[in-house]
Amino acid sequence: MEQPTDAEPSVQVKVTFTTIEEDIQLPETKRQLLVPADIGRHGLSRILNSESMLDTASIPFDFLVNGSFLRTNLQEYLETNGLSHESNVTLQYVRSLIPPKYEASFEHDDWVSAVDVLSQTSTAGRWSGDSFQSGQERVLSASYDGLLRIWNASGNVIATSPSGSHGGHISSIKAVKFLSNVQLASASMDRTVRVWKYTESDHFTGEMKPTLELYGHTGSIDSLEVDGSSKRILTASADGAIGFWTASKASAPEADASLFPGAHMSKRRKVSTSITTAQRGPLSMMQVHSAPASAAVFDPRDRTVAYSVSHDHTVRTLDLTTGSVVSTLTTSHPLLSLCAIPRASAPLLAAGTSARHVTLVDPRTSATTTSVMTLRGHTNKVVGLAPSPDHEYALVSGSHDGTCRIWDLRSVRPATKDEGGLGSVSEPVCVIEREGRQGRKKAMAGDGYKVFGLAWDKLGIFSCGEDKKVQVNSGGDVVARK
Repeated sequence: MEQPTDAEPSVQVKVTFTTIEEDIQLPETKRQLLVPADIGRHGLSRILNSESMLDTASIPFDFLVNGSFLRTNLQEYLETNGLSHESNVTLQYVRSLIPPKYEASFEHDDWVSAVDVLSQTSTAGRWSGDSFQSGQERVLSASYDGLLRIWNASGNVIATSPSGSHGGHISSIKAVKFLSNVQLASASMDRTVRVWKYTESDHFTGEMKPTLELYGHTGSIDSLEVDGSSKRILTASADGAIGFWTASKASAPEADASLFPGAHMSKRRKVSTSITTAQRGPLSMMQVHSAPASAAVFDPRDRTVAYSVSHDHTVRTLDLTTGSVVSTLTTSHPLLSLCAIPRASAPLLAAGTSARHVTLVDPRTSATTTSVMTLRGHTNKVVGLAPSPDHEYALVSGSHDGTCRIWDLRSVRPATKDEGGLGSVSEPVCVIEREGRQGRKKAMAGDGYKVFGLAWDKLGIFSCGEDKKVQVNSGGDVVARK
């Protein structure tokens, strides 16, 4: 008679480990393994980190199965997908994205519309060359009170721009960027771009001096992008136009005098200012959209090419040399924000929409479909986007729902019938709430905590908005490392 065993043998599943990350490849002989069926992500990570496998101590891994992250154990995955235990499951392992931690908030007197970062690893830091020194990290913010502020890493204001009567903007500022550690550009609802010279007498005191006023738009300028290497500037305006400018006074064309402040006023009524700043016009003003233009960005590889988005639902590719439209992609919704994600072949464009999602598009005219992927999860319109400073598969978005969301573009699933049934969909891997909102009842629309702008640097993820703060969350360690 057969004796009963104390316990049933555990069910095992055959898995094959793969990865596209060269530095953590397994030898061919170690890629197939029998593992317990009830094992999940953490157990699989322990196996991969073990001495007999990668011998990498404690790298947190995620695992992709058919393009989607494994969020259950293998047993549940097999049952959900109608697969037997005899199935060979291919697991693509990738370094996990670690939820960023709250670090600090920089308080303002009014809504904060835009933020940028100067660091050794930021684009402006690289454009600065050897003149940028470690320890000179700075945060630049733009506010609805019409002022720019520069902060040190400790959260102290070391410079504030002058008011409108002293050469500053005369209305709310909507966008700002560092061109280098000594130059920056801002755009405002007063329809102008201003270029500023920035100097510091020590690490605690700085000065912003206006050097150039740029005129050409007839509506609020809501977006600004810069290329510090060529001193070129791109703007998107409520007048539907994309402006292309130079920050160099010597090479900038003359401006249309009819656009100057007070041009149609009598001499007695003209606004006086104690500062005389050079006034110039655009290199070109491209009337390309039939509704307000929301954003424009340079191609990451070719600075003679730009992309723009608008409330008219379109993404346009622009030839900056000729000032012409190369191609137009039409989407289903008004587009409110834009960023280019650098890739080896061609950039991928991420566009935030009024329909609460982010659509990824391939701008090449040879692309077979307009939308590559849709990122779903926000509950209000998406007004800010920034790519990871390290990897082509990570992206952060900011929304009027009061959150920033981080996306891992390696995780993809087919769209459901409720989502239209076409294309691929990705969901956020983590959500960054506004710190002052923690523990409070959350309004669905994000009222009081709307995010207006953001920047992602190795120093952190910097977001700003309706709560009158620049919020800093850790950003350089979002991707797990050895």
